[in-house]
Amino acid sequence: MGAWKERLAELGIELPEVATPVAAYVPAVRSGAQVFTSGQLPFVGGKLAATGKVGAEVDAEQAAAHARTCALNALAAVDALVGLDSIVRIVKVVGFVASAEGFTGQPAVINGASELLGEVFGEAGVHARSAVGVAELPVGAPVEVEMIVEVA
Repeated sequence: MGAWKERLAELGIELPEVATPVAAYVPAVRSGAQVFTSGQLPFVGGKLAATGKVGAEVDAEQAAAHARTCALNALAAVDALVGLDSIVRIVKVVGFVASAEGFTGQPAVINGASELLGEVFGEAGVHARSAVGVAELPVGAPVEVEMIVEVA
C-alpha cells in the first residue's frame, strides 16, 4: 500500500466505487502529467445523497459534507484511472453549488472538499479553487466538484 492509501486508512476513510456517469463522458482523463476529473456529484452507493438548493432544502453544513463526498468520488475516479498513489499534488478544485436566491456561502460549502484534500494530502493537497453558485445541477444535486491533479 502506498503513502496516500495508507493515509486514507489512518483517517478511516474508504474510497467509494467510481460513480457511474449520468451522461456521455468518462469519470477521469489523463493528459500528460495531469488527470482531469469530470464533475462528481454526492453519490453514495449509487444513489444521490441529497437533492435541492443550498440555502433552502439543504443547509450549508450538510452541503459541505456532500462536497466532501464529491471529492471522495473524484479521488475514486483518479484511483481507478492511474492509482491514488501516483498523485503528486492536487492542482485545482472547482466546486458548483446549486444555490437558493440570496445564498452567498459557496466558499464555505466547497471547503468540505478542500478540507478533505488537506487532511489526506497535507501540503500536496493545497490547491487553487473556484466555488461557483449556480441555478441548477444535474439530477437536482446540491453540489458538484471536479479536480485537476498532477500525477507521477
